[in-house]
Amino acid sequence: MSGAPLIIGHRGVCGYLPEHTLASYQLAVDLGADMIEADLVPTRDGVLLCRHESELSLTTDVATRPEFSGRRTTKTIDGLRTEGWFAEDFTLEEVRALRARQRLEFRDRSHDGRYAIPTLEDLLSLAADSARRGKPVGVMLEIKHATYCASIGLAVEDLLPRVLKNIDRAGHEFPVWAESFEPGILRRLRERIDLPLMQLIDKPSMRPADFEATDDPRTFGDMLSPAGLAEIATYAVGIAPWKRLIVPAAGEAGGASGGAARLARPTSLIVDAHAAGLLVHAWTFRNEPQFLAADYEGDPRREYEQFKSLGVDGFITDFPGRI
Repeated sequence: MSGAPLIIGHRGVCGYLPEHTLASYQLAVDLGADMIEADLVPTRDGVLLCRHESELSLTTDVATRPEFSGRRTTKTIDGLRTEGWFAEDFTLEEVRALRARQRLEFRDRSHDGRYAIPTLEDLLSLAADSARRGKPVGVMLEIKHATYCASIGLAVEDLLPRVLKNIDRAGHEFPVWAESFEPGILRRLRERIDLPLMQLIDKPSMRPADFEATDDPRTFGDMLSPAGLAEIATYAVGIAPWKRLIVPAAGEAGGASGGAARLARPTSLIVDAHAAGLLVHAWTFRNEPQFLAADYEGDPRREYEQFKSLGVDGFITDFPGRI
């Protein structure tokens, strides 16, 4: 594992623009990101949308649309009961009427309502156009709610290969990778398409949704044992862990990214993963003070430099232009 770490624009550049919009993806390209990270969820008619989750109200204006007021419902997805409007209850034509909004209240809201909701095909076309213009950018596809989607007849392992087969990349190639928190979908994709796969890793006490569904008692923590990493290496080229699994923090005053917390001694995770032949892409890096551990004294560059020194292979970041 060598070379400069990849800079992976998290949902484009969601620190600046509403996430998962073509404008956000394009700005990531313009700022020099090596890859664009995009989450995928299906519509009712089997089109893969670029959305962080299937519930739409946090990142679109669907709640303000009177024509869709009757679509509000409550579902249990990945073990969580959620109320809202869900992509799988909408056709692509209906989704095209929606406009994106900034998820986080403290970020710039001036672009709310300006951008449409892109499909995977839209994103791949943008990447192909960028490659044609001499600015190739890779695409990292995160498969969301895989077990749930399969249970309602919208299996992503069936939908994704069709899109990748149909997109014209001849003469303007760009890398496409896939990742998921659920090992099952990665194993199934490995049998269907030839893509580098990454196993996302969350907090050690948590279980992947497909493990929950099948009563598999293993946790993400178990997956980080030597035996767990060796098993991941049978179907994936790397892991994408929560950054606190690499540099722990005492307390999480600023939320999951550890703002205002004090850092503990780094773990051996990167060394262990590399020993198993696995790349390591860490998430999520955010430059705002509320997301930075106190040790960095408000300077996000210090966080990036620490992780570089530990040998990380990729940064998944909301601000790909400031590394």
